[in-house]
Amino acid sequence: MEIKEGKNRFYVTDAAGHEIGEVTYSAVRDSVLSIDHTVVDPQYRGRQIAQQLIKAVVDKAVGDHKQIIPACSYAKAQFARVKDYQQIEFKG
Repeated sequence: MEIKEGKNRFYVTDAAGHEIGEVTYSAVRDSVLSIDHTVVDPQYRGRQIAQQLIKAVVDKAVGDHKQIIPACSYAKAQFARVKDYQQIEFKG
């Protein structure tokens, strides 16, 4: 499975090209992104797809010198678990 980038989102497709997971984000300010929604098809859960999608947004934010607001519940949980993510979390 390959993570692909779309407009304000990253997503994953299965071998047949069907979308099986996505994370969406929006620009809150020039230097801040908000992770709005993370979803993975139930039959693909447990394969760390959602974690990889969150990491894709984090890597983008780091590369673009931006901070993140983890607005969706899954993103909040990941930011609480992964100490490195907390360094780019917007606290403002």
